[in-house]
Amino acid sequence: MTALPQGSAPGSTADESAEAEVAPGTAQAPAEEPGAAEGAGPGAEGEARTGVEEAEPADELAAEEAGRASEAEPADAAEGVERADEAGGAEAEAGTDETGGPEGAAEPAADAEAAAAAQVSEAAAELAAQRELRARIEQRKAEKDAPIPAGTKLSGTAADLLAAVRAVESGEKSGATFFAGPPPAPRKPAPGPAQEAAPVRPRAPESAQAPATSAEALASVRSVLSRGGAPETLAAQVTGALGEQAAERLGADPWQLLSVPGVRPEQADGFARALLGAECRPDDERRAAALVGWILEQAALRGHTALAADDVRKALAGRSVPDPDEAVQQAIAEGVVLVFQDGLAEEPEPAEDTADTEGAEETAEPVEPVEVLLGLDRYALAEESLADGLARLLNSPVGNDGSVWPEGGELIRAVAGSGLVAHTGGEAARAESAAVVTAAAAAGLRAAGAAHTLDGQRRLAELTGPLAAFTLAGLLSGEGPGRDADGALALDVLVVQDAAQLDVETAAVLVESLADGCRLVLSGDPGVLGPAGAGQVFQDVLSARVCPVVASRLPDAGPVGELVSGIGIGELNQVEAPGKEVVIVPVRDAGEAVHRCVQLLADSIPRAFGIPVEQAQAITVGHGGSAGTRALNAALKQRLNPGPGRFGGFDPGDRAAYAQDLGRTVVGTVVEADAEGLRLDCAGTPVLVPKERVESALRHGWALTAHQAVGMRWPAVVAVLPGDAAQGLNRPWVYTAFGRAERHLSVVHGVDQALPRAVAEVLPAPRTTRLTPLLHGLMKPAEQ
Repeated sequence: MTALPQGSAPGSTADESAEAEVAPGTAQAPAEEPGAAEGAGPGAEGEARTGVEEAEPADELAAEEAGRASEAEPADAAEGVERADEAGGAEAEAGTDETGGPEGAAEPAADAEAAAAAQVSEAAAELAAQRELRARIEQRKAEKDAPIPAGTKLSGTAADLLAAVRAVESGEKSGATFFAGPPPAPRKPAPGPAQEAAPVRPRAPESAQAPATSAEALASVRSVLSRGGAPETLAAQVTGALGEQAAERLGADPWQLLSVPGVRPEQADGFARALLGAECRPDDERRAAALVGWILEQAALRGHTALAADDVRKALAGRSVPDPDEAVQQAIAEGVVLVFQDGLAEEPEPAEDTADTEGAEETAEPVEPVEVLLGLDRYALAEESLADGLARLLNSPVGNDGSVWPEGGELIRAVAGSGLVAHTGGEAARAESAAVVTAAAAAGLRAAGAAHTLDGQRRLAELTGPLAAFTLAGLLSGEGPGRDADGALALDVLVVQDAAQLDVETAAVLVESLADGCRLVLSGDPGVLGPAGAGQVFQDVLSARVCPVVASRLPDAGPVGELVSGIGIGELNQVEAPGKEVVIVPVRDAGEAVHRCVQLLADSIPRAFGIPVEQAQAITVGHGGSAGTRALNAALKQRLNPGPGRFGGFDPGDRAAYAQDLGRTVVGTVVEADAEGLRLDCAGTPVLVPKERVESALRHGWALTAHQAVGMRWPAVVAVLPGDAAQGLNRPWVYTAFGRAERHLSVVHGVDQALPRAVAEVLPAPRTTRLTPLLHGLMKPAEQ
């Protein structure tokens, strides 16, 4: 991604900010507009004066004006309320008549007039006043049908806004005339403890015009990005993250740029400085809220569905937030994050004898500290939905559905009697879970199996038949058995292989797609690398122990299987390999590691084992580095399929790895390119890479990372471990990389003792999730 500015950049001047502060969200109407003319002139002034001078009872005038306001335009309604308020203030003052003198009091005049006035009783004066009042009310009622001079009491910004509304309503001007200007500058919060909290993520201002087209939205976003010194190429990503009103939202809150994947806080800070100038501060509430969301999104990329509140505070302090605790509280109050208290301990009841307070305190049991977790709503809702769905499957009756299952092993018996079963094992155990599909079909049930990758689907189909094997993504997108009238998958039994790759959002969608009474089998290897998305569904289900758990006893075959089985329990054993099934190739540096990898794939393995290069795969720790996938693929292309890279860096015959989705990679051979994109042949399955995704989602595929290789296997694998890869090694990585080999494994070894130490001691950082306690809250742990 193009780098964003990290320092200060020219932004709005102080005068421009002040101008935007004067009239946010309003439009200036020309003086000749009809609505503006109504609010000017002697007539309007006279009516305003009369409204103050007349001393009418507040309740009657308010009721009358309220009736008028309910029938009037929105601006007229506001005027009616204003008049009612004025009447309420006039009630407390002495009323005046139209001549300016006090009502009911005699003017200083001749003695005769004074004497005559003195003879008038108080009742007669009151009746006269009431008759005068009724006459004025009747006059006002008669005027209801006449044109209402709306806006006569409005001035300044309100009058301008009324004039703009009138101009749009009359058709004299379009809404775009008044609402096409730049978004208003965010209002600077005033200091003070009694200040009302401003919205952290303000809504985009509503406008009278129709929603902008995508082209218009992109143009507006490009303009805002340009003003902030950010690359305009981010416009599509910003619009995708923030919606059609992205320009307005970004202008009001520059830190929302952090919602774009790949943007870092220092880059968003530079963008905000360019837009806000001196108003950009590290303690801005908008910045704190955006940082809290960004920290939790980064945690999700590491597999967490929630984080401890203390960890969030520490991360905020590391980003120069002055008061992390206040920032967390503000984010919670504004709904940016949700707060959870798992394992809340009950407080002890107070002692009845208040006199013996000290003794009560000594005998009271200490309250265990409660871990407060923060999470984004998308992952929280997915985990809660998943827990409810799994509990629903467990509680649905399946034992009396009339099906007669054939005799089988422990796994088939468990599936016959439970709506949810977990099954663990290595590569050999895939045959056991596939047998469940066959047994269910024999019992007259609708059954299918799903795998993580196309290669996993191929291997599953060899055991169940092609009509019952799918990829999980294909099954959820409409392939396979279809759906019933309620939208649920038309299945009675579903076996999910590679269940260790289930993230919480995919698992929630899957479980919601299953009808009551459907049996779900989660089958996987708990030793492999975890899912690329947030959560660890398979591990959490195993930990919760709310359903039957069946562990396979089938060992993986051959020397490679024996080696991998030892790694799974933390032992790097030396295995007997009479047929050179496992070969260690020591190297001194990364350059030699690349050379040996190319030699093994292109020459040694095809010649010694008869395995063609198309069926061999290199696996390394990462994409970068002197022996990462980039360096290895460049060397392998030069050796195996040199060419100019006519199609976006690719040539027909190149092996390519296409990241279809997060954590799901397909490997195939480039066939051709056309106007739609690049076409691959993935073991007989055609795959189209759209041209807009070639640059971002396609790499050469002779060398992969272990994360990309999960769910796939090859007859031969070359695991490349250069010296600089030592820090990236742990037991699941080694277990996954070595376990991708079926017949032969070559280890290009340059990490010395780091390899056995990683297998024996280094485990991945634990993921923070909530599925296990949620399941415990819904179900009791099953007796094993």
